[in-house]
Amino acid sequence: MVIAESALPVGKTAKSGRLVFVDVAYHPDSSITEITERTGYPQSLVSTAVARLREIGLLESGPDPLDRRRTLVRTTPALEKVHERLGPLAVDDILAQELAAEDRGELTDVLAALELLSRVLTPEVPAG
Repeated sequence: MVIAESALPVGKTAKSGRLVFVDVAYHPDSSITEITERTGYPQSLVSTAVARLREIGLLESGPDPLDRRRTLVRTTPALEKVHERLGPLAVDDILAQELAAEDRGELTDVLAALELLSRVLTPEVPAG
């Protein structure tokens, strides 16, 4: 998570904000309560992070059509277009940057282990 977080192009957004962003990207149309439960952050911190990410155009929110009292958060369509244009992050390059010079020979093994962990531990995540 730390390596993935370091690769996020969200500028000077606080670590908590970046992790809230990642959570919303993986779980679009989530309520603040759901984001709070998944991240373990206090609701006030999640609300502040969402507000800041909305200000800079990474997230948007709107009322839940089933319960108008709840607000749902999602990434913006503009951000999704940027992702389509840029494509996925190159995990190989990010890991190579993070691994110490003496550990770079193990990059293939690390990538294979991460792929296995991803298949075993990660729930179905929407592509792209």
